[in-house]
Amino acid sequence: MTLKLKVIVASTRPGRVGLPVGQWIHGVADEHPAYDAELVDLAEIGLPLLDEPHHPRLRKYVHEHTKAWSAIVDSADAFVMVMPEYNNSVAPSLANAVDYLFHEWAYKPAGFVSYGGVSGGLRAATLAKLLITPLKVVPITEAVVVPFVANHVKDGVFTPNETHVTAAGQMLHEIARWAEALKPLRAPAA
Repeated sequence: MTLKLKVIVASTRPGRVGLPVGQWIHGVADEHPAYDAELVDLAEIGLPLLDEPHHPRLRKYVHEHTKAWSAIVDSADAFVMVMPEYNNSVAPSLANAVDYLFHEWAYKPAGFVSYGGVSGGLRAATLAKLLITPLKVVPITEAVVVPFVANHVKDGVFTPNETHVTAAGQMLHEIARWAEALKPLRAPAA
């Protein structure tokens, strides 16, 4: 049985380069035999700033956008978060999307494809790991880092270099290993 991998494009900014990067890694994941990969674009999901009246731990969602987001995350076995670095930190859209839910994230691995300027989004990816670990998400060490991302996007298409391709393969391999290892913890309690 294949693992359900959600490739989450975190940037919602108009003119973003995150979507072409996300489409690339989604295509790579979709070709990987371990995965049934789905591209999830936070711009399309359209979550407002956290607006649920109840704590996410209770799963008493009142808004349809939250119920839809919950179903997407709940159905996943693993994640790849495609993320920019904004002001040396995590994109607010990603932090908001993570904070919307609680139980749905648990016992699933997450890999990161970060991008930006000279740092390639590494500072944001480091902070994102701190954001997700309290939710029992296992951050994967292997990652894809894209410094100077604008040099790799032309006419809305991301063109990876050999380092990106190799890193993607290594990251996806590790995510699959962890997703399989964590499967018993994701099983419903008897």
